[in-house]
Amino acid sequence: MAFAGLTTTQLMAHGDVTPQAVDTSALPDIGEEWLGENPYTGNAKAIEIGASAYNQNCARCHGLEGISGGIAPDLRYLELGPSGDEWFIERYRNGSSHDGKVYMPPFGEVLGQKAGWAIRSWVETKYTDE
Repeated sequence: MAFAGLTTTQLMAHGDVTPQAVDTSALPDIGEEWLGENPYTGNAKAIEIGASAYNQNCARCHGLEGISGGIAPDLRYLELGPSGDEWFIERYRNGSSHDGKVYMPPFGEVLGQKAGWAIRSWVETKYTDE
């Protein structure tokens, strides 16, 4: 599936959000079953694709360069490695809602696994513990 998320589905979180398609055709295939760890960590092409995908689909809430303005978590502090991967992919796939309010829509079925891990790869390059 070269263009994950070519649907016009609208997701609701902080207003109407129409996910932007992410072309992941240049990335290695990783199968259909969702992985628990990022297979693209350090992959330059994945980071490039992830940067574009993040800016189109995530920056609205999480901020430019992953620096949150307070609406959503600042992704620069997301732990590296397997535990950070687990948290990221859980939120990416299933979103986050509390008391009937959607704080983050689920992107997993809309954009697909390859796009998610590409975004995670880019987020990893922004990590800071300061």
